[in-house]
Amino acid sequence: MKHFKTLVIAVVLAVGSISFASAQSKIAHINVQKLMTDMPEMKAAQAELKKLGENYQADIKTSYQELQNKMTLYKNESSTKSQEENQKRAQEVDGMQQSIMQAQQQAQKELQAKELELLEPILQKANDAIQKVGKAKGFQYVLDTSPGAGVILADGTDIMPDVKKELGF
Repeated sequence: MKHFKTLVIAVVLAVGSISFASAQSKIAHINVQKLMTDMPEMKAAQAELKKLGENYQADIKTSYQELQNKMTLYKNESSTKSQEENQKRAQEVDGMQQSIMQAQQQAQKELQAKELELLEPILQKANDAIQKVGKAKGFQYVLDTSPGAGVILADGTDIMPDVKKELGF
């Protein structure tokens, strides 16, 4: 009976140490943020967002310049106009200022929506490639080592080269 207990304990320890060693080799890591930055689709999306942002900025700048010109004109003519006319002009200037602020807010919302629209398929493509490579390599866990992701030490298998190969770059 004593030999049987010893044998059982030895088997349990052996199985446990094999399982522990096996579990360690089933974890990999990848910096998803860097992967996304390196993807050609991301560079194209960033260029499109930059162009759209510049267009919005140019439109707002033009509106602001028109406002400045009107304010200068109204200020110079204020002494020759009636009190009632000056009040109407002040209301017009206030309306223009509010319109510009609304245009800025709308442009920001549209840029954010466009960014989500462009980035969602890119993130999905990256995620699909990570899943495919992780499963093909037999990993049970793939950790994201992007800054702020919560991984403190990533000294194991980095699957970045394999995922890039899967994505074709």
